[in-house]
Amino acid sequence: MKPVLHLHSISDIGDFIESNTRHPLVAVVDFSKAEDKIEEGTRISCDFYTIMFKNYSCNTFRYGRKTYDFQDGSLVCLAPKQIMTMDTEVEQRDDRLGWGLFFHPDLIRGTALGKTIKDYTFFSYETNEALHLSDKEKQTLHGIVQKIDTELSENIDRHSGTLIVSNIELLLNYCTRYYDRQFITRKAANNDVLSKVEAVLRDYFRSTDLSEKHLPTVKYLADEVHLSANYLSDLLKRETGMNAQDHIHHYLIEAAKDLLLNTNKTVGELAFDLGFEYPQYFSRLFKSKTGLTPVEYRNLN
Repeated sequence: MKPVLHLHSISDIGDFIESNTRHPLVAVVDFSKAEDKIEEGTRISCDFYTIMFKNYSCNTFRYGRKTYDFQDGSLVCLAPKQIMTMDTEVEQRDDRLGWGLFFHPDLIRGTALGKTIKDYTFFSYETNEALHLSDKEKQTLHGIVQKIDTELSENIDRHSGTLIVSNIELLLNYCTRYYDRQFITRKAANNDVLSKVEAVLRDYFRSTDLSEKHLPTVKYLADEVHLSANYLSDLLKRETGMNAQDHIHHYLIEAAKDLLLNTNKTVGELAFDLGFEYPQYFSRLFKSKTGLTPVEYRNLN
């Protein structure tokens, strides 16, 4: 396995893609014109945010063990420090379209976007959870990227940063809208994921050795259904109104209610059986979800 090549600055992009960078903190690359110099199997990690769209298969990305190509025209968003592996598979077609938007966290530091950037959870999705765009959506996003590119071509003045950041924020807000649309159009697949989540949690809390396994985490649940943690939470929130952590707590509280009514164990013993290290954490969570302490619930039933 090749070592990870780390890109620290926006200017480092030029080492792999024949494209001039005009701003130290942000760059737009036209992949249909730039010559790619990335070797097959290259693993890359960046200190900046990456948003890429291609409608042709060239440099397939692998994130973790997942593989994804841009054959159908899709958008991938990566946060700083994520590692992607590049596989060179060039497809020749007349309507090649592709662009990349790269921006360093320093560009948005101190801005409104800098405070909300972590709310755009799709930056932590895996590449197989990419955003598949309609023709109209492609045109909208491409138009915004062109505005950023045009601004980068102008002489930098005191308005440049504000205009560039506001357009990046606009782009991200459209991505949020389109992901919401994608969750809706993939409802059948989402229902299948929901069924799998419920099955995993039912089996987990039926186990007799919860005290040894401890409570399930969101990452554990996401791994079981082969999704990233953020994508799973966003999907569940849109389908059920509850995120992944809420679902875990729901099954936990249901298991706790059964134990409270069907055993004579103390609250401390039950908390340990359910995977809690400290009984007070269990009691606090139980009351926050039911409005009653475990003892009050047992006495009322």
